[in-house]
Amino acid sequence: MSGTRHPSRWWPALWIVVIAAGAGWTWERLRRPWVVVPALPTVAQTSDLPRILVFTRTMKYRHKSIPAGVQAVVELGQGRWITEHTEDPSWFTQERLGTYAAVIFLSTTGNVLEPAQQEAFQQYVESGGGFVGVHAASDTEYEWPWYGTLVGAWFRDHTPVIEADVHPESLEDPSIRSLPRPWRRTDEWYAFRSNPRRDVQVLARMDDAQMGASSMGGDHPIAWKREVGKGRSWYTGMGHTIEGFKEPLMQDHLRGGIAWAAGIESR
Repeated sequence: MSGTRHPSRWWPALWIVVIAAGAGWTWERLRRPWVVVPALPTVAQTSDLPRILVFTRTMKYRHKSIPAGVQAVVELGQGRWITEHTEDPSWFTQERLGTYAAVIFLSTTGNVLEPAQQEAFQQYVESGGGFVGVHAASDTEYEWPWYGTLVGAWFRDHTPVIEADVHPESLEDPSIRSLPRPWRRTDEWYAFRSNPRRDVQVLARMDDAQMGASSMGGDHPIAWKREVGKGRSWYTGMGHTIEGFKEPLMQDHLRGGIAWAAGIESR
């Protein structure tokens, strides 16, 4: 009969729609990192507090502690700075970077910026912008010599997660002065391809005798700072574990480093 409908005629089209939708979801999921950083709340831009950008793009290993690190920066900034977060390298333009007091590379890995973005970031720092490198920031941009100068030293290898002694050196520095001597804590401890001591102000060193195969020949810097052009660079090799970002002393260390790099120590 001409009025009879045949639902089966619609099944192929229906399956095409279902498969296309599933493929789209799969591609979109694969494009995003598997460790998801919750979106930060929108902040009114009328505040007179300085702005800090946290950048967490990873092209190699991705640390599970990244969301905890971002949250720590947000909490530490209460009343001191406004935190914004991205994994989008297109934010690295001269105009946009100029709105931040400091940019934090929080466990970035691999080559995270294109040449034009590198140029904008270099100009930002050398013109007076601040840089904070946390943990795997030293496992980033090995082919960019200027970045090697900025971060101070590139990652070589690391210990397992173990308890070890950190020895503060620059006792008046805001990222160090509240720390015990020694500061015994648990982390994954980095060793570096070169010793940065002659080029930076070392803030803390490891007990190298505790580092096993990740020894650095007796002198093992783990946190340091330096000036780069008119800008400031501060780096800590700590920050591998989720729990570490909840430690009050680690929070003091990070807060002081961000404040120094951003030039807001007095807040």
